[in-house]
Amino acid sequence: MHRGFANTETFFEGKLLIKQEAAGYRFSIDAVLLAHHASPRAGERLLDLGTGCGIIPLILAYRNPDIKAIGIEIQNELADLAISNVNANHMQNRITVLRLDMRNLKPAMIGGPADVVVCNPPYRSSNSGRLNPDAQRAIARHELKVKLIDVLETAHRVLRTAGRFFIIYPAQRIAELLSQMHLAGIEAKFLRAIHSRLQEEAKLILVAGTKGARAGTTIGPPLIIYENEGEYTQEVRQMFEP
Repeated sequence: MHRGFANTETFFEGKLLIKQEAAGYRFSIDAVLLAHHASPRAGERLLDLGTGCGIIPLILAYRNPDIKAIGIEIQNELADLAISNVNANHMQNRITVLRLDMRNLKPAMIGGPADVVVCNPPYRSSNSGRLNPDAQRAIARHELKVKLIDVLETAHRVLRTAGRFFIIYPAQRIAELLSQMHLAGIEAKFLRAIHSRLQEEAKLILVAGTKGARAGTTIGPPLIIYENEGEYTQEVRQMFEP
């Protein structure tokens, strides 16, 4: 069934246009946090696993005009939406969207090994919690099409040696994440807990890893999303600025 697009939303004071569907999966602030921390360098090739509407490649290509970004998306309608957003922002020469299952991805399909891989994966195991009746949202939130180990094995397969990997994941699954990263050959080098408010426990964890690195992890300061009044903190507000 074809879905209608919602009104176009703007980022970076109207300099970046993002269309999302009125129904179905819509990106969350997690994507903005992840894009902020990924920090690719000039000339690097960046890969976004499960790109959705293409929000992370769009943000990063806008902020880093010298990178090449590739978005991988298994859902046809979301891949179409990502391509539409790339075209609307005139970034066809910098962003490529591939419609395929990440488990089949090989470096040759993206022009060689990636320097950076980012992923905002499904958070919930397939047998936990109630599945959303909307298929797009269910696939995005539950491990129906891809599991954590699939993400990590894909990242390891396509990253160059010493390439960097960035992920946001539920804090309650941190032991599983770090263990699986280690087994996949991606060593966690930086962690940052994400809290909705200062006095609340962390619900999410942001982890940066490096392929083939030695053990040794730095824990950064907590990232607080909201002030007590419900407004974004200054740090988060700055992530929405061009």
